[in-house]
Amino acid sequence: MIRSVGVVGYGAFGRFVRVSIERFAPSIKVRTFSSKEASDGENFFSLKEVAKCDAVILCVPIHAYEETLEKLVPLARPDTIVVDVATVKTYTLDLLKKYASGRPYISTHPMFGPESYEKRGGDVSGFRIVICEHTLSNPLFSKFTDLLRGMGFDVVEMSADSHDKHLAETLFLTHFIGQVISRADFARTEIDTVSFGYLMNAVESVKHDTALFKDVYRFNPYCKEVLDRLNIAEEEVRALLETK
Repeated sequence: MIRSVGVVGYGAFGRFVRVSIERFAPSIKVRTFSSKEASDGENFFSLKEVAKCDAVILCVPIHAYEETLEKLVPLARPDTIVVDVATVKTYTLDLLKKYASGRPYISTHPMFGPESYEKRGGDVSGFRIVICEHTLSNPLFSKFTDLLRGMGFDVVEMSADSHDKHLAETLFLTHFIGQVISRADFARTEIDTVSFGYLMNAVESVKHDTALFKDVYRFNPYCKEVLDRLNIAEEEVRALLETK
């Protein structure tokens, strides 16, 4: 039974996770650690206190994962469940195997964020949560996935490598195009087509996540290949336009 959850990191996603737990599981006590907030014993706690929770969710940037795990795991109880929600999976799963070997952990990626949640008015039905690997007992894992599905989420199980490949061709590609369109100063007009509206919805959802965008490129080995394919395709399309 999970009675307490620790949230490590209090950026946009960390705040979103805390609000989500308070909405969907109000009986669970949430303790948050932030390197930017002083411990007050009410909303924010020391890393040592947060690490003693029944489960701890890592909401830190990908580049800070190793340092965070190295500090967190020795402070945690042997039965504390470490929950990985990073946008890349092979890299962070390898870190879990290195630092949390013999402990309960679960490697996941919620395929949505605060902006998607707000645009849907808090309706999470159909939002996907990918689970790549775990060391939970079968009964506990079943309870966890049943709980998520009961809330309305779609649970998808796949390998970390498959996740990263799909992610490079979807989320990273969307971020890349969103950054390009944003930096080129394209904007909505009075005569937008429906398809252009969809495009701008995507741009507006990702254009502010430059730190995540850079981390995904750095830690997902498939992103460079996607950019190479995109460059080749752009040259082909430009050549097509010149063809009479």
